[in-house]
Amino acid sequence: MGPRDSTLRTFLWTWGAPLALALPLLVAPLVLSDFRLNLLGKFLTFAIVALGLDLIWGYGGMLSLGQGLFFGLGGYAMAMYLKLETSGARLPDFMSWSGREALPFFWEPFRSPIVAVSAAVLVPMAVASAVGYLVFRSRVQGVYFSLITQALTLIASILFIGQQAVTGGTNGITNLKTIFGFARGGAGTQTVLYFVTLFCLGALYLLCRRLTQSRFGRLLVAMRDDENRVRFLGYNPVALKTLVFALSAGMAGVAGALFVCQVGLISPSSMGVMPSIEMVTWVAVGGRGTLVGAVLGAILVSLGKSALSESYPEVWQLGFGVLFAASVMLLPTGVAGFVRRAAAKLGRRDASAAGAGVGAARDKVAAAGAASAGEVDAGAGPEAPAAPVR
Repeated sequence: MGPRDSTLRTFLWTWGAPLALALPLLVAPLVLSDFRLNLLGKFLTFAIVALGLDLIWGYGGMLSLGQGLFFGLGGYAMAMYLKLETSGARLPDFMSWSGREALPFFWEPFRSPIVAVSAAVLVPMAVASAVGYLVFRSRVQGVYFSLITQALTLIASILFIGQQAVTGGTNGITNLKTIFGFARGGAGTQTVLYFVTLFCLGALYLLCRRLTQSRFGRLLVAMRDDENRVRFLGYNPVALKTLVFALSAGMAGVAGALFVCQVGLISPSSMGVMPSIEMVTWVAVGGRGTLVGAVLGAILVSLGKSALSESYPEVWQLGFGVLFAASVMLLPTGVAGFVRRAAAKLGRRDASAAGAGVGAARDKVAAAGAASAGEVDAGAGPEAPAAPVR
């Protein structure tokens, strides 16, 4: 396989695979019903979370079990604005049921959509930066980092459940009927929300692709493989880890805000431990360190979960677990890794076949040349005796 073939294969994997995935998503509104389109839009928000998780886990080697926390923070930030928009001048219904007579002071800024959208990104990033700096400065890594992020997610979900009067408690914030003045359930609104979600997914994919192919991405991989060597070379792993952790949290916050717009509610169950673990399965099934595999894994796992829950509502969780275990055992590098290996094997086979064909042709030409030379020698007859010298 020559350098040109290797470059072409890299180009096709980097851009051909994402385009092949993007084309069906672009035409989906033409063939899907409003319900299915809304469902697919929700799956695209999951793909955004998977992108951020693949960035820190697949490239940075940090398995976070707390992405659900950042997803929920972004969702609650957007839900607060949408709830105030739906309620108008009245107090949100769950606050009235809890006996509150005035809006909490920290709810007031969320009457502005700019504040809500900014908070959906900046609040998760701020929390991740604070937690990440304290954890990474202490050189906590591996399974201990995973346990800390999981514990934070559990604490946050319990806290949100306990604050019934300001967060809606177990039910969360529901009955979000409008979005920026438009009816959230309208067909046109759903189509616009779908394309906005798809655009955000594409933009964040390009951002992650640019980062992973830059010097920053090479540092991430080097830190994943040997953090001490990176430190000895003069780089600061604490700052690098904190930055990428905050970036992944911001992406999860964006996904949470879009999820609320798609679904119309947010509750502590969306930011608990189980959703965080499910987010890890998306990347594991799709393939770590590939980006496009994370997006594909989130969509495939969510589609499988939805199909199983519709067809087998009594035992779908058992079937989903078996499906996940089988996929991890049979495809340890994920769907993207399997496709990449299969393409590489096919390329090597084609190159070997082409090389064998060239060798056979070369041998055939050489044999034909030798045969022609033999015929010429036979036609010339015996050599004439040399003339005597006088």
